Formats: sequence, C-alpha cells, structure tokens
Amino acid sequence: MSSPDPRASVEAVWRLQSARIVAGLARLVRDVGLAEELAQDALVAALEEWPATGVPPNPGGWLMLTAKHRAIDRLRRDDRLAAKVRELGYDVLAREADEGLADFEEVLEDGVRDDLLRLIFTACHPALSTESRVALTLRVLCGLTTEEIARAFVVPEATVAQRIVRAKRTLADRRIPFEIPPAAEQAQRLSSVLGVVYLVFNEGYAATGGADWTRPELCHEALRLGRMLAEWAPSEAEVHGLVALMEIQASRLRARVGPDGEPVPLADQDRGRWDQLLIRRGFTALLRAREAGPAGPYVLQAAIAACHARARTAAETDWAQIAALYERLARLTPTAVVELNRAVAVAMVSGPAAGLAIVDGITGLDDYHLLPSVRADLLSRLGRTAEARAELERAASLAGNATERAALLARAGAL
Repeated sequence: MSSPDPRASVEAVWRLQSARIVAGLARLVRDVGLAEELAQDALVAALEEWPATGVPPNPGGWLMLTAKHRAIDRLRRDDRLAAKVRELGYDVLAREADEGLADFEEVLEDGVRDDLLRLIFTACHPALSTESRVALTLRVLCGLTTEEIARAFVVPEATVAQRIVRAKRTLADRRIPFEIPPAAEQAQRLSSVLGVVYLVFNEGYAATGGADWTRPELCHEALRLGRMLAEWAPSEAEVHGLVALMEIQASRLRARVGPDGEPVPLADQDRGRWDQLLIRRGFTALLRAREAGPAGPYVLQAAIAACHARARTAAETDWAQIAALYERLARLTPTAVVELNRAVAVAMVSGPAAGLAIVDGITGLDDYHLLPSVRADLLSRLGRTAEARAELERAASLAGNATERAALLARAGAL
C-alpha cells in the first residue's frame, strides 16, 4: 500500500485541525493574530519536514507542539511575543510545550471546545466590521487561505488580506480578551456569531457576485461551524434553528443549478435530487430548537424551509402555513426582506393581486434585485406582461451575479 502524499496530508490536516491549533495557541498568547502566525509557522515546518520524514502518527499534535516550540524560539527576537509570554509566565509556556503528545491529546479532550468557542466569539466580535468578521472567521476557523476567501467572494486577494490584517490589529489594539463573553453579553455576542455564520452560508447558497450561482464549499463551512455551536450550546434554540435552516437549505444545492450552471427556481427543481440525509438532520435540529425554547427568527425560517422539504411536489406545498409563519417572523423581525417573502407566500394563498399589494407597500429595497423580480412574477400572473418585462430588466440591471443576471434577462426575453 502506498504511503500518503505528505503535501496532501498537510493540507488535509490543516483544514481539519487549524481551528483547534489557533484556538489553543490563542489561549496561551492571548492574541488571535499572533496565534495564527505561529500556526502558519508550524504549517510551513510541516511542508518542509513531512516530505522527508513522513507524516507523524498524530499530525495535529505535531503541529500544535511545533507551534508552541516556535513561540519559545521567537522569544528573543520578537518583543511582542516576549511581552505576551512574560505576562503569562515563560516557564509555564515552556513546560506546556515540552509535555508531549499524550498531554496534547488530553488537552484536546478537556479544553478544545472552550478554546474554539473563545475563538469563534473573538473572530466575530462586534468591534470588527461585518466583512472583517467573515474573512477572519473563514481564515482562522475554517482554515481557508486568503486566495480561497477572495475567490469565494469574488474580491481581490489584497482586499481580503487587508480585512484580515485590520481585524487582527483591531483585536490587539483594543485588547479584546480571548474569552467566552460574560453572561450579560452572551445573547448579543451569540447573535453576532450566528449572523456571521449565516452570512457565510448565504453567500454559498446564492452568490452575490461572480459567475457561479452557488458555492457549496461556503455552505459546508458554515454548516460545520453551526454544528459545532449547537454541540456547545445545546440549550440555545436559535443555534439549533440556524443549523436546521442551513441543513434543509443545503439539501437543495444540487437541484438549484441546471446543466449549464443556470439557476433553477424552487418550483422547478427536481426534488429527487434533494439530499434526504440533510433534510432529516434539519428536521432533528428543528425539533431540538422547539424543545429548547420559544421560536426566534432562525427557528421560524427553519420551519418555513421544513414546509418546502415536506412537500413531495411544488403543488403540495402548504403555502397557508408558510404565510402564517412569515407573519410571525414579520412581527419578530419587521424588515423589508421578510415582508417581500411574505408577499410571495400570500400571493400563493390569496392570489397575485394580494401579493402585489404587499410588494407595492415595501420601501427601502430600491437596489435589491429580488424586489423587481418578485414584482415581475406577480405582474405576469396578472397578465400585465409589458410591466413584468420591464421589472425583469430592472432586476437584471441590479443583480451582481452574472449567472442570475442572465437568467433574469432570459425570463424577460421569454415574455
């Protein structure tokens, strides 16, 4: 049997273990940016050594111990690290670095969950801009390279690098503690974390830019983070609600794209291509959410997604239940986007005129391409074809995704 390719092994271990390694180092040096630098140093060492020596029996432990030794080696030539270690005690860090793989495995079992939770809360700190939170989370928690993040969000690599550097500098300059927030702050901070995870998922589910309509790798990373959060916070209904929503939405990924990469509307999707395992996982998470407490926005959105998942055909969709759920959601989060979605459900229950009346009362979405797209569908169903075509052309002009823009223009042409 052939031995594993060292470079491939390094990449695989890094993707799986990088968050644990950065989190463990951040607990020691109390600086996320510095911890990520040390972890990168260990990654470079693995790329240099493993091709010659082979993959070690415990590659994750090797990377962690190497990173700790690198921290000590840099003491004399890195004043910033020296200051950090002096605060914590040089002997403590040196002793921890020399304790060996067995102790590392014990630390993994006993402390990795808290370390990772601290890392998530730090990377998603409200002091950072939304863009910086997303970039830093993908970097330190998902192990994505700057190039991969840039490609996923269709922005220059230099822009992503600047966001990550700026985020690390902000965390260091403001001396933001590497900690699970105090009880009084946990609700607000958890909301920020869930918001970042959902942003990552949505960018994968319906890309806002570029040529690809979906980016499944982002959905998978968001799901991984959501599942970790659900394991750590089993009593938080909204955490389970978000996981349920992402599981069910992700089940449709294969059916959302046609043979030429074009978007396939929900009503036209081949439901035989929906991933039933993800749907079952989503239903299970939704049950846990309902057991944990009152339904919040993520729980209600997951319940809406579940209505679609239960329908064997588009015609069997329980639109009355969906409209009722959107009405509850609108009371909790009275946003224009929620109202637009409610209009679609109302139109399916009470006819396009009722939905159009709601759409025409929505304000604040002048640059949101889905508003004229929905309005076009309702106008078309009312026989107002010329107006519908104009709305589709306007939607296309606002769409940032090239594939979606082409689909909107094709709909306009068909009218």
